[in-house]
Amino acid sequence: MSKEMAFTVFCIENYKVYKSLSGKQTVELFRKYGVFEYLQEFYDILHTVGYQYINRDIDNYLKNRNADIPA
Repeated sequence: MSKEMAFTVFCIENYKVYKSLSGKQTVELFRKYGVFEYLQEFYDILHTVGYQYINRDIDNYLKNRNADIPA
């Protein structure tokens, strides 16, 4: 598994816990709003910060796309 793929799995797992979602719900949300592409594009920066920052960053990314995300 590539380091980028491992990072993506890390983000899925942490975001699902953060938002109390299932893995399936998280993957569907990430696919629908392009979060996977975002994580890949900004891997070099995002993999150097903590998971709390990443979760908030994903929230901001989704809000900017008018995503319907759980509170």
